[in-house]
Parts: sequence; structure tokens; C-alpha cells
Amino acid sequence: MADRVVAKIAAQAAREALRGPSRPKDGGAPHATVAVRHDIARVRISLELDYPSDIGQQCGAVRRRVSERVRALAGMDVPEVAVLVERLRPAPATPARGRAQEGAS
Repeated sequence: MADRVVAKIAAQAAREALRGPSRPKDGGAPHATVAVRHDIARVRISLELDYPSDIGQQCGAVRRRVSERVRALAGMDVPEVAVLVERLRPAPATPARGRAQEGAS
């Protein structure tokens, strides 16, 4: 299987792992580069994350998901998934819940 096909699988898996509030709204999609040799894929994922957030947890989730999906869809062993956080973006401010508006009686 071609490296670029495995890279597309890996990038999609990274997007799946980052769904929800941890994925930057206006950030770029994850990008993957892959080196395949003898049914073994070494994967590098570049991505952007919101900050503050649990960066370690998010990177771990990306590693697990990419490894699982490449193994399942491409039939390759994935001994290494390197995650490169290219950019941290300020997380969007969320309004406080349960607070009364000022000036309201």
C-alpha cells in the first residue's frame, strides 16, 4: 500500500480522535507523513490544539486512534506514532453558567 494512502488514513484517524471541544474550531486539519517498510508504518502527525487543554491526553488519544485505524484498515503494524503540536490556539471563551446577569433583579 502506498505511503500517501496510509497517510490519509492516519490524518483521518487523528481528526476522529480530536472531535469535540478539544479540536480547534478555526485550526487546520491534522497532516500525516508516513514511512512504510515491510508492512510496518511509522507515522508522524502534525496538528493544532486549543490551549489551555490536556495536551498529553489529546496526543495520547491521537496516537491510539491512528495506530488502531492504520492496523485495521491497512493491515500494518504501527510501532511509532509521533505527534507534533505545531500550534496552540487560545481556547474560545465560554460564558459562565449559572450566574445571574448583572443588573437583573
